Amino acid sequence: MQTEMTTSTERNDQRAALLHLIATLSFRLGDFTLSSGAHSDYYIDCRTTTLHAEGGRLAGLVLYDVIRQNDMRPHAIGGLTMGADPLVSNVASASAWHRIDHPESPLIHGFLVRKSEKTHGTGRRIEGFCEAGARVVIVDDVCTTGASTIQAIEAARAAAMHVAGVLCLVDRQEHNGRAAVQAAAQDAPFIPLFTAADVRAAHLAAKQQQSR
Repeated sequence: MQTEMTTSTERNDQRAALLHLIATLSFRLGDFTLSSGAHSDYYIDCRTTTLHAEGGRLAGLVLYDVIRQNDMRPHAIGGLTMGADPLVSNVASASAWHRIDHPESPLIHGFLVRKSEKTHGTGRRIEGFCEAGARVVIVDDVCTTGASTIQAIEAARAAAMHVAGVLCLVDRQEHNGRAAVQAAAQDAPFIPLFTAADVRAAHLAAKQQQSR
């Protein structure tokens, strides 16, 4: 539980622990075909980390801290299912835990964007929080082409919500994904927690440590 404003040391410790889990649980070297159709010598499946008990907790705390440090002041956080799902839940939970000892601290609710509108029931594309005029943060686990992040940005704006920031766990720094997301985000900041180079270096360092 995070009950006070994260100190610099705590922030660094949490980020380092999250990076270690991504590097050891989610990163693999090999020959992979990405969703874009491109080939890569590595693959990052962040869901292995974000659905891990400690990985999910850390992701929520670190993202929540980034939101506060950058004064985004969102009413909600959301993203395209399913990469964003555990991140949304854990950030919302982190805001609720923080509020226990800081009643003045606002809650950050969650919403998920379907890849297409439902063909039954309400037919809506956004599940969860959805209020016109609300400030929201868009989140994703990995940015490659940026397509899934951009879909979420567009869906939030189509629902008349204001995008105050865009976050992702890992930026692959490929296929102009970052530039595409920044263009879609307009004046909202796009902040990746780590780059693929960060994760690769941490992965190799962990392997080297294990071999000693």
